[in-house]
Amino acid sequence: MAVYTEVSFDEAAPLLHSLGLGQLKSLDPCSGGIENTNYFADTDQGRYVLTLFERLGFEQLPFYLYLMQHLAQRGIPVPEPHAALTAGAGSWPGDILHKLKGKPAAVVDRLRGRSELAPTPAHCAAVGDMLARMHLAGQDFDRQQGNLRGLAWWNETVPVVLPYLSPEQGSLIRSELAYQNHVAASSAWQALPRGPVHADLFRDNVMFDGEGGSLRLTGFFDFYFAGWDALLFDIGVSLNDWCVDLATGERDTARTSAFLAAYQAVRPLNAQERSLLPAMERAGALRFWISRLWDFYLPREAALLQAHDPGHFERVLRQRVAHPCSLSA
Repeated sequence: MAVYTEVSFDEAAPLLHSLGLGQLKSLDPCSGGIENTNYFADTDQGRYVLTLFERLGFEQLPFYLYLMQHLAQRGIPVPEPHAALTAGAGSWPGDILHKLKGKPAAVVDRLRGRSELAPTPAHCAAVGDMLARMHLAGQDFDRQQGNLRGLAWWNETVPVVLPYLSPEQGSLIRSELAYQNHVAASSAWQALPRGPVHADLFRDNVMFDGEGGSLRLTGFFDFYFAGWDALLFDIGVSLNDWCVDLATGERDTARTSAFLAAYQAVRPLNAQERSLLPAMERAGALRFWISRLWDFYLPREAALLQAHDPGHFERVLRQRVAHPCSLSA
């Protein structure tokens, strides 16, 4: 979470008060991530996260915020957006999308616990279980919005980043993009179960409490890449982060097995999903290689900005091409 728009204590306090969240006590910028401006906002009533959206507009954001509200109301541990109680401070009563410094804004609960950056099979099983529950809970969500970082965006963005790549890298990214276009045209891909997906469920977007037998997943957050897509794409993206060695991009078999077993205990994969899992792992690696190349070579100015290494997902993609996941029948 970078800081592109600086918000003062006196600018944030009226918004928190209008939401019935009490008197602001502290406001601290968050340093992780790269898309939006985020602050930890503590009041005399609780702990919250204030987000100003830097790329998404007022017409797109209701999908994400109402999805979080929908999931929270169905027992999925996600930060529920807070609605305004009174008019003013950039909101009207009942609004969960607000305005601050001329930009769309939201205030959500701050989750308890911590992110686990060195996950064990137990952590991966907890994520797989909750992701399946989230996918089922989203099936009756009544809003649809495409994955804005999906195939159409890949086709638009690869030509933009190609000039920064070596000939070998350029060959890989073009061939993989062609492969993903071919997969997306297949009847098997078109038959995949679909619904709202998180599409960015990395280790730093999940919180845990406890250890060992008392381990508890306390929440998924940062839904601002969510969209309507194949549920299998969400699985591929998650496996590429939770179940790989970060230094090499190689698959961790034990973590992969734990994740998939836990997921399928809640929502078993159908025949098309089992067949296309290797392709969706490759799709997830390609998506994040492209976006990291874009952020690295065409950065926006921001305080506390920490661009991610694009080479990591190049390595993950090469590993996924060379060693596809195999699911027994």
